[in-house]
Amino acid sequence: MNGLQQYQQINTQTSITDADPHKLIQLLYQGALERINMAKAKLQAGDYDAKGKLILKVMDIVAALRGFLDKEQGGDLSERLDALYEYMERALWEANARNDVDRLDEVADLLRSIKEGWDGIREEVVAQQQAG
Repeated sequence: MNGLQQYQQINTQTSITDADPHKLIQLLYQGALERINMAKAKLQAGDYDAKGKLILKVMDIVAALRGFLDKEQGGDLSERLDALYEYMERALWEANARNDVDRLDEVADLLRSIKEGWDGIREEVVAQQQAG
C-alpha cells in the first residue's frame, strides 16, 4: 500500500469514528460515488476484474443504505427510497454484466441527487441533535 492509500485509509477510518449517524450516511453516498467513478475508469482501461469488484462494493453500499431505512417512521418516503435503491441494485448488476457506462452514470446521477438532499438537511439534523 502506498503512502497516499495509507493516508486515505486512516482519514476514512477517522471520519467514520468521529461521525454521527447522519454523517455516516453522507460517507456512504460519497463512497458509492467514488467507487462508481473508479469502476468506470477500470472499465475504460479494460480491467474487468477490478471493475466488477468495485461495482460489487457499490452494490453493498446501496444494500446498506436500504438497510438503514426506517420504514415505520419514514412512511412513503422510505418506501420510495427502498424501491429506488432496489432499482439501483438491478442497474448496477446490469452495468457490471454488460460493461455499460451509461448505467453506471445513471446510478451515479440518482445517488448524487439523493446525496444532495441528504446534505441539504445536515444543519437541521445537527441542530436537532444539539437540542436533544
